Amino acid sequence: MRVGVQGGKAMKRNLIAAWAVAIVSVCATSALGDTPIGVRNLRCEYKIDPLGIDVRKPRLSWELQSSERGVVQTSYEIRVAASEAELAKGKTLWQAPLPKRPRVSQSSERGVVQTSYEIRVAASEAELAKGKTIWESGKQSSDASNQVGYGGPALESRKIYHWQVRVADNHGHFSEWSKTAHWEMGLLEPADWKAKWIMPNLAEDESKSNPAPFLRREFSINKKVERARLYATAMGLYEMSLNGKRVGEEYFTPGWTSYDFRYQYQTYDVTNALKSEANCIAAILGDGWFRGRLAWNPKNNRNHYGKKLALLAQLVITYRDGSQQIVTSDDQWKSATGPVLLSDIYDGETYDARLEQPGWNEAGFNEKNWQSVTVMEPSKAKLVASAGPPVKAIEEITPVKVLKTPAGDTVLDMGQNMVGWVRFRVAAPAGTTITLRHAEVLDKAGNLYTENLRAARETIRYTTKGQGIETYQPHFTFQGFRYVAVSGWPGEVKPQDFTGVVVHSAISRTGSFETSNPLLNQLQHNIIWGQKGNFVDVPTDCPQRDERLGWTGDAQVFARTASFNHDTAAFYTKWLKDVALDQEDDGAVPFVIPNVLSHETRKGEAASAGWADVAVVVPWVVYQSFGDKRILEEQYASMKAWVEYMRRQAGEKYIWSNGFSFGDWLAFATTRSDYPGATTDKDLIQTAYFARSTALLAITAEALGKREEAAEYNGLEEKIKGAFQREFVTPDGRIASNTQTAYALALAFELLPQEQRAQAAARLAADVKKFGHLTTGFLGTPVLCQVLSDYGYLDVAYMLLNRTEYPSWLYPVTKGATTIWERWDGIKPDGSFQDPGMNSFNHYAYGAVGEWMYRVVAGIELDESHPGYKHILVQPQPGGGLTYAKASVESMYGRVASEWKIAEGKFTLTVEVPPNTTATVRLPKAKIGQTTESQKPVAGRTDLLGARQAGETVIVEVGSGTYVFESALSGTN
Repeated sequence: MRVGVQGGKAMKRNLIAAWAVAIVSVCATSALGDTPIGVRNLRCEYKIDPLGIDVRKPRLSWELQSSERGVVQTSYEIRVAASEAELAKGKTLWQAPLPKRPRVSQSSERGVVQTSYEIRVAASEAELAKGKTIWESGKQSSDASNQVGYGGPALESRKIYHWQVRVADNHGHFSEWSKTAHWEMGLLEPADWKAKWIMPNLAEDESKSNPAPFLRREFSINKKVERARLYATAMGLYEMSLNGKRVGEEYFTPGWTSYDFRYQYQTYDVTNALKSEANCIAAILGDGWFRGRLAWNPKNNRNHYGKKLALLAQLVITYRDGSQQIVTSDDQWKSATGPVLLSDIYDGETYDARLEQPGWNEAGFNEKNWQSVTVMEPSKAKLVASAGPPVKAIEEITPVKVLKTPAGDTVLDMGQNMVGWVRFRVAAPAGTTITLRHAEVLDKAGNLYTENLRAARETIRYTTKGQGIETYQPHFTFQGFRYVAVSGWPGEVKPQDFTGVVVHSAISRTGSFETSNPLLNQLQHNIIWGQKGNFVDVPTDCPQRDERLGWTGDAQVFARTASFNHDTAAFYTKWLKDVALDQEDDGAVPFVIPNVLSHETRKGEAASAGWADVAVVVPWVVYQSFGDKRILEEQYASMKAWVEYMRRQAGEKYIWSNGFSFGDWLAFATTRSDYPGATTDKDLIQTAYFARSTALLAITAEALGKREEAAEYNGLEEKIKGAFQREFVTPDGRIASNTQTAYALALAFELLPQEQRAQAAARLAADVKKFGHLTTGFLGTPVLCQVLSDYGYLDVAYMLLNRTEYPSWLYPVTKGATTIWERWDGIKPDGSFQDPGMNSFNHYAYGAVGEWMYRVVAGIELDESHPGYKHILVQPQPGGGLTYAKASVESMYGRVASEWKIAEGKFTLTVEVPPNTTATVRLPKAKIGQTTESQKPVAGRTDLLGARQAGETVIVEVGSGTYVFESALSGTN
């Protein structure tokens, strides 16, 4: 909900002009004490106290905290003040306070609902405390606590805003004003940038990787510093340092975007890094995605966005006397090369420590042999603040063993197929070169297998300087690997000298899933690690070979699973902007985003169904998973353009049969004469996705209040369905292609008349039973189990999930996989490998089954009419011989959890519903007279929102809280 400005506008504008920062204050996250309701986990644009954002009307979110049941917010109040101190004293410019009520002690009440909230924002924490706000929402009678828009005066560059919120609930409780939270604005206007793009004047061979440029500049400080911010970006990758210390914890900055249109910049708080008098600001640049090797065309795989690296950096120092000093990238910088001789995403890094120049990034260094820089013309691309989570070193792994292979290699086994690099420490004579070669698997003889890397070398070469213990890790490269062959090492290779550094976008873990079957638990582990390894600033297809591109098909099918497992909202928000920017003028969406496969002409082979539909599907998934309506608003033009592209391709017959299509990529293939591969006709797949994206566009238009367009696209969807039925479906429900994918897509996308769906589902189940396994590829697999369980074939779906023979999800687990494979038979039953030209062992697409595991096995389901888990469906469907399953999701409202077990003739279901939400709980194969909650019958309860019998299911409506249901088993579960 967007909150409007509530009076006092002129005064607020005057106040905001007087302060450099805006402030927000948040409800306490600690124990509630005597207050029965509180607020926690305050976020602005999905982040806690974000630094340097450029969203002009940021959205604020919070979670309610209460030990009572049935809590719903009924109102809120937000306030923004010039300082926290004045806000705390109540010296507000304007305020609509909640009525004063006596404090209520903690209780076990149920049905608590937030009835109001208040938010306040100030220019500093001190002014917030004093009550000098720049904006207050006033009391808003609303249960909105997710994505509440700031509605005050225009925000200003570089200012910090502190905000505060308090709420009321449906039990008559009122929270205290929260503790303060804040956000800080970045550089909002082009004129805010005083820095110039600078390019090092170094001789380079642009046809290959070159030594990484080092840049430096000294400056002086003679006053007391209040605060300092560094704003930086690059053509290429950069690492900044200040007075010899690395700035920030991020890697691969500024990230990969559609560089033709935009560069992200990062904002760093460097206040504590400055020294009195002499200082030095410095940078190292890397090729990265900008000009490094990308894709597999040997004639055109470098310099996709430019041939020269460049830096843009601006250090803004604010002194205690109110004055400012700005140090920028300009012609006073110097450049040179150093020990990083090569650092390439595919190929690894070559580093010669003998070429280090000690003190190069500190004041007082002798730079007489360094070269000048050239000030470049400003880039036409827009500068934008980073929207997504940065890439960080998230965790560390110690090798589990050291192996000696039959070929004679000494190999570290990390115990996990991971993405990142190896950090090591070594003492050796000067000139000793240590080489690390990386691989995902060993071959059946036990030797390092690298053929599937194709042309990617994934090799680290480090030459020692011979000055005691040396510690090293690479700069602008990452590897996908489990095994590391070490050569040139002085003496015995010991695990404790090596550390695996796991690197990925800092997406917080939100989901958990566990069952009584250890193999399924390993499958979940593999899905999680596949996602982590392939979420490296963009959703990639694989992290090891000469590819690592943002393939849209993989992202489309996996988005829902990804959003169960991790907080993907900001990650997808950033990437979807590049989807829209790289979308062709006619609406076609390239195969990869950012688009480097057809970058020069900006016209590829066209777009492929199931891949390009990412433009519609992923915004909808983010909206459903996080309640983010703005992403629909921002992506709507892109969504519409893609559907209109398909409409033109399909023509008046509404059958899309032309152009290029990947089809049901990597579907099961066999040499059986009566079943020549599970090939699904591409025109069927294209038309099915045409209908699916049109349906989602119609719902999106309705959600955005575009009712005429909603009606238009609803009508278009009906025409496509009619055409699909005439073209591909016989009167008795047989579907052309007659594959599992054909039936699964037709049923999942509701393309069949109601009267034919049961027949089609029966045909699908029969086909699965006939083969005893799935035959689906990238597009059919994600919906297969869901369709089977939706139409009453839960046992068949569980059979597929539990199958351990090829092809299945668990077959790779039996082969020791620790991530999801690209192919069902990446390693064949005889131990040999699939085609090395395309055989990744870390490829998350088939991990899309995770969605079904959360939704059906554990039973946590979104209610599409109440996005973001505002209303939750808890409806587990036990089966497959499991005796328990449990899952949880950290939603925008708090923790959602479902845990069931079968023991001693009883089915027990424990449900956790966060405050300010409600849930519908379905207990399968239960009778209402034999069902209890907290050991009391559910029938007739006034503290529950309702209970009823529906066939063999007991349905209970509940508010927030933790509930323990028990029912006697009736029939086999």
